[in-house]
Amino acid sequence: MAKAFAPGKCILFGEHAVVYGHPAVAVAIDSGVEVTIEESDRWTLEGIPFDSARHPHISHILDEVFLYDGSSLRMEVNSGLFSAAGLGSSAALSNAMGAALHSHTKPGEPIDRVELARMGHSAEARAQQGRASPTDTATSALGGCVVVSGEQVEGTRHVFDASLSTPEGDRSWSVNVVDLPSDMEEAWLVIGFTGEVSPTGRMVAGVAQLLKEKPELETEMDAIATITRAGLTALSVGNLDAVGMAMDACHEKLQLLGVSSPSLEALVEAARPHALGAKLTGAGGGGCMVALTREPQRVAEAIEVAGGRSLISGLGAPGVHLL
Repeated sequence: MAKAFAPGKCILFGEHAVVYGHPAVAVAIDSGVEVTIEESDRWTLEGIPFDSARHPHISHILDEVFLYDGSSLRMEVNSGLFSAAGLGSSAALSNAMGAALHSHTKPGEPIDRVELARMGHSAEARAQQGRASPTDTATSALGGCVVVSGEQVEGTRHVFDASLSTPEGDRSWSVNVVDLPSDMEEAWLVIGFTGEVSPTGRMVAGVAQLLKEKPELETEMDAIATITRAGLTALSVGNLDAVGMAMDACHEKLQLLGVSSPSLEALVEAARPHALGAKLTGAGGGGCMVALTREPQRVAEAIEVAGGRSLISGLGAPGVHLL
């Protein structure tokens, strides 16, 4: 039996703009996906026959990455993340599955988190019609605080590069990490789920179409990049008030791109009286928002009173690992 865990992620700044080469800042969160695999007399996923067409991430990893031709597998997935909600659940699944399969096929050999991140990115791109930044998979694989950009961002430590041919042209990214200050125990993230699922691929394609129709909105992408750099500087020195201000400013720009929703706005407004900053996180159109706060329980309660479901996390959980 092989078992692995990969955390979900939360984007603090830069979603959507990262697809076009601008920086995005994400942190791994405490909740994630656990995968267990063991040999069996038939292929099953969570107790039912495995249908590869319904699970493109898993099929890609098995068939195209590992070229797996061994015995049938019983695969079990236990997720603590809201699905299709902007928390990187599919990336965490890809990373945990890759780590577990590596452990199964190469027992005793350490996992390579960078290779898992690359593998997960290719699986995401396959599932999202060729559009995917490496943000989710890199953050889930590496853990901590990850910065993804078209080029290395000042004040970060470079880890690897990624590239992809998308319907809008060739894209390339620099994947970097930032060491968070050690005295961040008072800082908490509270994630609020609207209950409305929002497939990332559809939202990314919608923004791409909007930019074709209104090219002047490219300036909003540039503005998000400026906010992201300011927020990253504040985060790296532990200035939580400035981080919250940058989150609020980023949310305003995402509203202009049309990726917020009434349900997201309701949760953001509910959280703000007890938060340093609050914004949608991920693709938008539903899904989740996130608040930075020193009072996590009060924010969680406010989100739930407003009709959402809450999840509390510290900043920068460890990356994918074997159990």
